[in-house]
Amino acid sequence: MDRGRAQAAVARVAQLAATTHNASVLEGIGPFAAVWKLGANLPPDAVLVSSTDSVGTKSKVAVAVGRHKGIGQDIVNHCVNDVLTTGAEPLFFLDYFASGRIEANVLEQLAEGMTDACLANGCALVGGETAEMPGVYGIGDYDLAGFLVGMTSAAAVLGPARVRAGDQLLALPSTGLHTNGYSLVRHLLAERELEYDTQLPGTSGPIGDLLLAVHASYLEPIRALRAVGEVHALAHITGGGIIENLPRVLPLEMAGVVDRKSWRVPALFTALQELGDIPEDELWHSFNMGVGLIAVVPAATVAAAYQLSQFQFFGIGEVEQRQGPDRVLLR
Repeated sequence: MDRGRAQAAVARVAQLAATTHNASVLEGIGPFAAVWKLGANLPPDAVLVSSTDSVGTKSKVAVAVGRHKGIGQDIVNHCVNDVLTTGAEPLFFLDYFASGRIEANVLEQLAEGMTDACLANGCALVGGETAEMPGVYGIGDYDLAGFLVGMTSAAAVLGPARVRAGDQLLALPSTGLHTNGYSLVRHLLAERELEYDTQLPGTSGPIGDLLLAVHASYLEPIRALRAVGEVHALAHITGGGIIENLPRVLPLEMAGVVDRKSWRVPALFTALQELGDIPEDELWHSFNMGVGLIAVVPAATVAAAYQLSQFQFFGIGEVEQRQGPDRVLLR
């Protein structure tokens, strides 16, 4: 390992991270552990909410195309959305980067992406781990994982206990695959011997550009929605698609009825289906199909949501008493 090279790269990350710090960060990158000061006037039932995830094999696409900043944004936004499903506000974020060889340019791009996303979401990048592991990762390969902590009050936590039959399903659009389904897509492209500069029929640009579209953060639209109406639950549509993620926020005795005709599935998903002759069931279990987050709300909130014209809320169904084993009914 070239320790000087690695240390210089980490020092640059620390500089970028410092731009996200606020008065709550007492110790950031440098010590063995970050120290976060809780603010004054906390609710008596304040609770911390945490989440961790990785960008998975989307990093392989970034390596092939040579663009990495969006991957840094992806991991922050993914974790923010996961914490958001409880109604919590993000506080601070940490990352884990491991590579066969630390490339300063790659690490800096990732750090720039994480910094931008932390600033956009109002959270601080307080630390992380950078590991050079040539025996585990190939030269040029890397993995990026994130860890985020947020806060809300116990009385305000969203989830299945709040959901009622007749609640409506409001969706927000995804910006593409987000961070799931990439192993399948990479397999299809390799099998068809297609490069990342290929434009699939009906799509708007090279497949590499579409695959690297940044995972959206839903913090701002959900803040706006909660300011104008009641929200009972939020489902972040990640691996497993709507079919596997929506039930996670519904009571066991209820199911989500989703009208597939209520939105236009983006061309990327239909192009991938045609490219790989993917069965319909596998398609809906592998991809988000253009839906990044679902808000479960009482009917009274729907009209208010549509008045938030700066965001793109659209109705896709409702919650019903469960009939049979299925938790999501696609109609």
